[in-house]
Amino acid sequence: MQDNATEVTAAGIARLAGVGRAAVSNWRRRHADFPKPVGGTETSPSFALAEVEAWLRKQGKLAEVPLRERVWQQLVGHPEGPLTALVHAGCVLLLIHERPTVWLDAVAGSDERLAALLPGALDQVLTPRLGDAVGRPVHSGRPASASSAVNAVDAPQAVDSAPDASAVNAPPSALTVNAPSTAPAVNAAPATPDVNSSLAGRAADPFPPAPAVNTLASTPSVNAPAASPAVDAHAASPAVNAAAANAPAASPAVNAATTTAPAPSPAVNAPTAAPAVNAPTTTLAATPAVNALRAPTGPQLLPSVPLLRGAAELAADLGARQAFEFLLGRHLDANPRQYTLTPADLAGLMADLAGPVRSVLDPACGTGALLRAVDPRPGQELYAQDGAPDLAALTALRLALHSRADVRAAVGDSLRADARPGLRADAVLCHPPFNERNWGHDELAYDARWEYGFPARTESELAWVQHALARLTDGGTAVLLMPPAAASRRSGRRIRADLLRRGALRAVVALPVGAAPPYNIPLHVWVLRRPDRTPATPEVLLVDSGRFAGEGRGGPDWAAVRDAVLDAWRAFARAGRLDERPGLARSVPVIELLDDDVDLAPARHLPPPAVADGAEQLTAVRERLGATLRLTADLTPPPADPAPATRWPLTTVGELARGGALVMRTGGNGGHARVPVLTDHDVLAGSAPSGTLPESEEEAVMTEPGDVVVPVLGGGSVARVIDDATAGAALGRNLVLLRPDGTALDPWFLAGFLRGTANNRQASSYASTATRLDVRRLQLPRLPLDEQRRYGARFRALDEFERALRHASRLGEQLVRGMYDGLTDGTVAPD
Repeated sequence: MQDNATEVTAAGIARLAGVGRAAVSNWRRRHADFPKPVGGTETSPSFALAEVEAWLRKQGKLAEVPLRERVWQQLVGHPEGPLTALVHAGCVLLLIHERPTVWLDAVAGSDERLAALLPGALDQVLTPRLGDAVGRPVHSGRPASASSAVNAVDAPQAVDSAPDASAVNAPPSALTVNAPSTAPAVNAAPATPDVNSSLAGRAADPFPPAPAVNTLASTPSVNAPAASPAVDAHAASPAVNAAAANAPAASPAVNAATTTAPAPSPAVNAPTAAPAVNAPTTTLAATPAVNALRAPTGPQLLPSVPLLRGAAELAADLGARQAFEFLLGRHLDANPRQYTLTPADLAGLMADLAGPVRSVLDPACGTGALLRAVDPRPGQELYAQDGAPDLAALTALRLALHSRADVRAAVGDSLRADARPGLRADAVLCHPPFNERNWGHDELAYDARWEYGFPARTESELAWVQHALARLTDGGTAVLLMPPAAASRRSGRRIRADLLRRGALRAVVALPVGAAPPYNIPLHVWVLRRPDRTPATPEVLLVDSGRFAGEGRGGPDWAAVRDAVLDAWRAFARAGRLDERPGLARSVPVIELLDDDVDLAPARHLPPPAVADGAEQLTAVRERLGATLRLTADLTPPPADPAPATRWPLTTVGELARGGALVMRTGGNGGHARVPVLTDHDVLAGSAPSGTLPESEEEAVMTEPGDVVVPVLGGGSVARVIDDATAGAALGRNLVLLRPDGTALDPWFLAGFLRGTANNRQASSYASTATRLDVRRLQLPRLPLDEQRRYGARFRALDEFERALRHASRLGEQLVRGMYDGLTDGTVAPD
């Protein structure tokens, strides 16, 4: 079913038709019947997708909008925004994945019927899979009043409560707190059976095992003003963690089964010696953590129905899990500056360092890449928390679709508002935010998590390290991605020293440049264990995998990084030490690191590569350079013979594509994992495929021998003919692939004429900061096939000469760099 309200931008139209943005601008100018804008701005208008589809089909530029593109445009054009649309689509895809017959029954009817039936159907799936993360408000005739928490997806739906449910007075924006039937009301009128349950209310179902100790920083005691009730308290705990209470002596804690809070309740975090009340930590929270996901209501789902039907069609083609991964990956790829992602290869390495585990926590989960990389096992529990409600909700859905593990996701800043202060997990995986100054330094000065020292304001990463250790069971493993400065900043040396002395820090791994954002620095991975006993002769593993950095923007050689790091870690974990691997890894006695700096950077403690290997490598490079220079001399083109200017009849790439002489494809936005990707940088540099695309089930454009690939950004006149070595790679972004019909076009003739400087100049458009090539406007002469092949042979010889020059340049740079290094470190004699 097509949604007439779905809008598409000019970029979306270009993607639908497989053309550049310039072509869409030309259509708008030249065709009076081109659809008029229905939204957007003057500089970035949007158009009705149905009208655009009809126009493209009428012009013969499109047979039908691909299903993936239609669903994507519906998601982007959702009235509540793409994140809300993603959550709604994810809920329905989980329903299709878990109970397809329930979906088939609900979808058979009108949009209104589907929207009305879906909330109940979603409850049947979300509650069993996500546990208490899915809550419902208690029904009441009184307006909603207060809350200490807000769900990630604001999608309330009223249900009837137990007849004797008590009330908790809370401000109007609050969620209801589902108290046990025996709990009397706190600060409620005597005749009021329940409060906070109108249709505007939002329910907060707690995670039963998690005690919440998140009192406001300004609250000195438990008996505080009556604005907010205690939430998520252990069954035996009195009312702690309430911003709120003014409760009489007989008032019990909310959500506590038996224990009441006595009137003279001791102070929490008071400046006196008064002890905390049943609090596992003394965390002071300005923003309490809350549950991550709730089922949307019928009215909220109604605008999403066209998208949900399209997502169901997509699931029929790809499967529900793959459909959600495609939509999520496409959204992340379309908004690269909004999210800091953990690459799939790095997430897999971190999960492997943690080993097979039953319970795993990610306290800064983002989009759930780290938890998704954990190897599934029976009875597994995955805990996630993030300060961004939308990301927490998407992570919950992503994990529920990915595995059969119990998923528990919450919203809130884990440092200020830890959702599970009582949790002790087998492993913690974390990619924390870097270089944060406002992480809670002033509020959390007396927090019990700082076992190894109170982190300085500039050491937010060391706060995350200690939070991870505090959430581990004895002997559990934490793996964190860290900035390299955290290994050497003077402000953190005392904490680093204590981590070493007590055997908590087990390994520091330096990753290659380009492993994860920010891509210009080599990040570190820290492996820690909560000590159950201090090793008799403690040593720390230091690994430097910088040698496996890839050339250009392609990223590191992940297979080599993975093999080297895991082999060193597993050998170290078995024996407690590791023999030196020059230039790569060694285990260092803790006593060697406990100096004034406590510098943990691996490169500063590893021996250089073996001298013999370095000298042999330089000799080999020199021999290869000599052979390449001789080949370059042989390939040098002969002197150019003058010839009169020739004017041929010309055609364009666009005309050839319409006539069937070639097929034109544009680079994709996603693809299957571990597929080599040919990037625009690879084409410009003449190097092997080195890129990656966001992981999704989108059908990637695969290269074949004889294809011609042209970059569309940068203003360079470059075209590359795909050979057998490059064939089979996926086509990256900002590239256009031309697949000529061998009976009509010679690929080398095509590529050669596309490289003409004047040809590129007339086909380019210019923005304020970039140049974009409209490949359809590139020209080439109309020549017989035999004549094309004559030109093609000459163009091919020029390409071989160009490749030899580039190879010689790279070898020369490598030899010069090696000689400088050898002379300065004493491994090469000056004469």
